[in-house]
Amino acid sequence: MMLLTGREQEYLLHAILGAHGIAVPGDFFLWSQGPLQTLLPHDILMCAQLDVGGAVLRSEAWHSAAPDHAQLRERQAQLAHLALAWRAGGHRAGVIDGVLVHGSVGDAGGSFFALYAVKPADAARQAYALELLLPYLHVHWLALPGSQRASVTGPAAARAASARELEVLHWVREGKSNDEVGQILGISGTTVKSHLQRIYKLLGVSNRMQAVSRGIALRLLSH
Repeated sequence: MMLLTGREQEYLLHAILGAHGIAVPGDFFLWSQGPLQTLLPHDILMCAQLDVGGAVLRSEAWHSAAPDHAQLRERQAQLAHLALAWRAGGHRAGVIDGVLVHGSVGDAGGSFFALYAVKPADAARQAYALELLLPYLHVHWLALPGSQRASVTGPAAARAASARELEVLHWVREGKSNDEVGQILGISGTTVKSHLQRIYKLLGVSNRMQAVSRGIALRLLSH
């Protein structure tokens, strides 16, 4: 068994706890672009349902920044090859053709997940982290209502975010506390908290993680 660092264990626990609230596609989107993204940074998450022979029955792409459509179609087409290579390799989590993959098989078929453009790091550790999260990916993605591709949900912003709100959101994304953001921007932690409350209301979210995920989805923040 591989040992994760203290920070990796914290990120893993956050991802596991966050997965329990997934009920609709919007929840899965926020989770994949929040806790999952923190533990395993990636550009696109491809999810596929497999038949008993390992063929792809349907697939969905989850991402915050709009990818090139030709590139997305290419990655969707590559799923079948990756799934077959994964099965041939003994159903083990790992990197195939530069893509981090893993899945689950059963008598009725299974699921397969591919994380594209995962940031360079220890491949074995990334594979182990994906292996630990597989049950949550498998159960929650297959349980989502319908088979439509995920999209950003929630109310549209009633107004544009202010420059200061975007600054606050940027530093929150970097993991800074309210007091740390205040020190950087030359304001009090209480004022930062007030900005965050307005950001939550603007974006239709209830916490810091959701605010960052929504900010990325609406392109208020770069990916």
